[in-house]
Amino acid sequence: MRAFRGSAPCARMGLAAIVPRAQGALLQTFLVAFLLLASVLHAQAIEPMPFTSHAQELRFQQLTAQLRCPMCQNETLADSNAPIARDLRNQIFQQMQQGKSDEEIKQYLVARYSDYVLYDPPLKAGTVLLWFGPLLILLGGAGVVLMAIRKRSRTATAAENLSDSEPAEHGDDW
Repeated sequence: MRAFRGSAPCARMGLAAIVPRAQGALLQTFLVAFLLLASVLHAQAIEPMPFTSHAQELRFQQLTAQLRCPMCQNETLADSNAPIARDLRNQIFQQMQQGKSDEEIKQYLVARYSDYVLYDPPLKAGTVLLWFGPLLILLGGAGVVLMAIRKRSRTATAAENLSDSEPAEHGDDW
């Protein structure tokens, strides 16, 4: 029996030493697999296009930076990885290859997706609230703050007038 008791703790310690090593190796394997998968996905996001010149590439980058992805809320076509953004980048590239100007490409996209596709929409009747809405909200908030300050100052002056007209009690009447 004595030999059994002595070997049991050693066996448990040996198993305890093996389990963390196995978990560490498994964790390392998952980490390496995750990094490889992430690099493959990132490589798919970059689409090289056959530009004829560096100027055309710069023009494409500038144009896609001025346009908003219809699916994403606040991402440019250049930054978005959405499928529709990829399609629109390809359409823009094809239209550039056909010799269309930036304005013609923008008009084409506005006709399909409205002014929402432009990061800098034009000032017209449909976009007045977009341009001046934040200013109106700011002015409304400033008006509310001014009204609250005036109300407090009136209340404070009324309280001072009330306390001046009554005799001061200091608690000496005991």
